[in-house]
Amino acid sequence: MLGATPTALMGMLPAILRRWMSAYPETQIFIEPGTSTTLLQRVMSGQLDAAILVHPTFALDKTCVWQPLREEPLILLTPAEMKVRNVLHTAAREPFIQYDRNVVAGRMADEYLRRHDIQPRVRFELDGIEHIAQLVAEGFGISILPDWPVMGLPDPRTKRWKLPPPYPSRVVGLVWLRQSVRSPLARALSELTEAA
Repeated sequence: MLGATPTALMGMLPAILRRWMSAYPETQIFIEPGTSTTLLQRVMSGQLDAAILVHPTFALDKTCVWQPLREEPLILLTPAEMKVRNVLHTAAREPFIQYDRNVVAGRMADEYLRRHDIQPRVRFELDGIEHIAQLVAEGFGISILPDWPVMGLPDPRTKRWKLPPPYPSRVVGLVWLRQSVRSPLARALSELTEAA
C-alpha cells in the first residue's frame, strides 16, 4: 500500500515502479493518490505502508523513517512568450495564479512574496501543480511553483524562471513507519528509489 502525491505520480513514480516490477514481479503495489498531509496521516495510522510526499513544515515523529528523494526549488512559471527582466516585478505586476496556501509549497510561495513586500494580483487559487501549469500555458496568469519533474517534454507554452535567492525549496521523499510489519518492503522500495 503506497501513497503518492499527484506530482510524484506524474514525475518520479513511473521510473521507480519499473524497477520494482523488474526486481519484485510477484509483489503487487496498490497506489493511493492524495495530498501530503492526508498521506502522512494514513502512514502514521498504518493504513499505508509508505508514501512519497512533501516533507511537512514540522519535524516528523521518531517512529518514521524519512528518505529524501528530490529537492524542488520554487520557480516563477510564465507563458513562454512573456518577457521577464525582473522576476519579482513580474510577480507583482502580472495576473497571478496562487498555489494553494494550505499546502507546504503554496505557503512557501506566499511567504517568499511577503518577504519581498509583493502582493500579487491573485486571479485564482488552487491546488495541483499540473492544473496551475495548464492555466499558465493558456495565458491566464503566472505562478510560483516547485520546479517539479514532468514526464516527456516540458510544455513549450510555458517558461520557468529562477527566483532571486534565498528562495525556498520543498523536499519530496519516502516515509514509512520504522516498526511496521511491512517496513522491509518500504526499505526495498527505498533502495530502488535511490537507484532511480
